[in-house]
Amino acid sequence: MIAVVDYGMGNLRSVQKALEKAGYSALVTSSPQQIADARSLVLPGVGAFKDCIHNLKILNLVEPLIESINKGKPFLGICLGLQILFTESEEFGKSLGLNLVKGMVLRLSGEGNAARTRLKVPHMGWNSISIKKDLPLFSGIEDGSFFYFVHSYYVVPDDKDTIATTTRYGIEFASCIQRENIFACQFHPEKSQQVGLQLLKNFGKIRW
Repeated sequence: MIAVVDYGMGNLRSVQKALEKAGYSALVTSSPQQIADARSLVLPGVGAFKDCIHNLKILNLVEPLIESINKGKPFLGICLGLQILFTESEEFGKSLGLNLVKGMVLRLSGEGNAARTRLKVPHMGWNSISIKKDLPLFSGIEDGSFFYFVHSYYVVPDDKDTIATTTRYGIEFASCIQRENIFACQFHPEKSQQVGLQLLKNFGKIRW
């Protein structure tokens, strides 16, 4: 069973339905015990970084999440579920994350494109990924495939070897990272049609 972690923020039901469509049993839960018992974890998220960390703490979910990851359980973070893995975010002032991946979460400026016109923030809509690491997560997914994004912040890992894909929106940013059993993407596979379902199907097959 794959646990979709419910901390009061995120597209939980759409992620659950997408996992089920990919062929897996998925349970939306805020139970520390069910999280501990699950074979894989998915942490979706939309909203503010600080609120996410606060909710995880008051629901007593930080410890079971970290323990599960440290035991080698496959973990997939989506959007905000990627960002909170990092050391610190500059969203609404400095906020500390889970520090499972060293690095910062910074705001997109909308600058840097060749036409010298400011891009809209949030970055919203379809954009392509450039695959940097040959991972089982990308089996059957072509380099340059398009995924759906909705975000105003992006991650900057200290260790560049954790970057699995990049995407260009004014700047080139890390759109997916991987460190051991941690996989996390800035885009939304549950909103990315067939290619997103393929990624979720691949994740469900991962054993660490």
